[in-house]
Formats: sequence, C-alpha cells, structure tokens
Amino acid sequence: MSDVPPDRDPVAGAPDAGVAAPGSASWPEYLEKVATAVPSPRRAELHRVGAALRRIIHRLHSSPAPDDELAAAADELEQLAGRLDAFPGGSLYEGFGESPLAAREPHAFFDHSPMLGRANPLAPPVELWADGDVLRGRATFGAAYEGPPGCVHGGYVAAAFDEVLGSAQSLAGRPGMTGRLTVHYRSPTPLHTELDFTARVDEVSGRKTFTSGTLHAGERLCAEGEGLFIAIDFGKVAEMQRRRDESFGPSGRSGAATPPDGGG
Repeated sequence: MSDVPPDRDPVAGAPDAGVAAPGSASWPEYLEKVATAVPSPRRAELHRVGAALRRIIHRLHSSPAPDDELAAAADELEQLAGRLDAFPGGSLYEGFGESPLAAREPHAFFDHSPMLGRANPLAPPVELWADGDVLRGRATFGAAYEGPPGCVHGGYVAAAFDEVLGSAQSLAGRPGMTGRLTVHYRSPTPLHTELDFTARVDEVSGRKTFTSGTLHAGERLCAEGEGLFIAIDFGKVAEMQRRRDESFGPSGRSGAATPPDGGG
C-alpha cells in the first residue's frame, strides 16, 4: 500500500504517549498531532507483526506454491501459533476498534480496527486525514479482498464506508454508532489499485448525524456512501467494554455476550 502524502495526517497507528484522543470538534487537530508523535516500542512491534501477517494472508491467496512449501509454511505458522498460545487473552489493547467511538476514549488509537488497524492483519489498512471540512482516505485492497474477478468484494467496500463515514462524523464532534448505511455501487472497485475516499458531514439533527462520501479509483467513481449515525450514551459504551473484557476467561476464548441496545 502506498504511503499517505507527507503533508497529510494518518489516523491509523497513532502513538501511545503524548496524544490524547480528541474531544468535541478537535478531530482535525488530533490527526495532525498523531502524525508527529512516535509510537511506543510495543506499538511499533504490533505494527510490524500486523504487516507481516498481512503479507502472508495475501501471498497465500491462490498461491502457486507447491505442496511441500505449503506444508513447511503450515508447520512454521502452527509453531508460531503455539508460541502465542502461551500468552492467552482477549482484547489486550486499550480502547475500541472503531474510530467513531474515539472522541472520549484516550487510548482509542484504532490499531485493531478491521479497516484502519495497522496492527490488524485483516485491515487493508485505510489511512485517513482531515482536509478542511472533508475527511479523506486512501487504501489499496489486496487479493484477499477479491469478490468479482480482479475487483474488491462489495462487502469490504461497505465496511470501508462504514469506517470512513463514521470517522467523518467526529469532525462535527458527534461520535455515535451506525444507524443506517447505504452504498451505491457505480462501477467495479479494482484490486491492487490506490483508492481514494472522501467523506463529510451533511447535517446534524438532534442525536442524528448524516454523512456522505465517495470512493474513486483515479478519476473513476466506484461507489458513493451515505451514513446515519446516532449519538450514544457513553455509559452504554463503557458497559460494552466491561462485557468485552469479562468475556475472555483464562483460556483467552470469548464467551457469548449480548451488546446493549443500539447499532454497531
């Protein structure tokens, strides 16, 4: 994936120290601060692990490697999994995996977000930066995200819009959860191609924040998205976090947990 331009501020992979998560209406300033702070050694290693696993995921997708190479790779991965089994646990990171909930969570640096997370090998990842009243994003989806031949699966496009539009609502200082997401697919979204997102806040009405955005491959419009987000009771979010943390026993396996009322 290509780098964010040097004059832009990536949100994915913010540092451990020196940057508190934004309060109301300070999201652009937060993005600017995280670009200049240095990740802690642990966070930097998590980013390395995430990047390495991401490479493995994409290399294994329809890999032409012979059977003996795949067997050797499986042996090594099973050994690695065994090493990590010695450190059981659930969500060891602090904060949330969703950027829309970051405004009042000082450790919500999105490293584990399924779309933004540099430490999450399932993430592309999407990188975001503020440009006035517009939130912009950039990502390249590899082979593991394929739907139609050579194209990104529409479900991943929708998931990316959910994260990008959800992040845009924070420009208005109104963090909340998804109430409705609509994606209009205009043309196939290509794999292995630098994609550009835009998102903005269109309207705020009571607890509701309406956002919209676009996805382009070069000059070609691939999709448009519209999101409705509902401002939330952070007491409920704290309860969700408590349930998450308590759901992991000594084995590190998650038990069933029912979230409080509301979207996600």
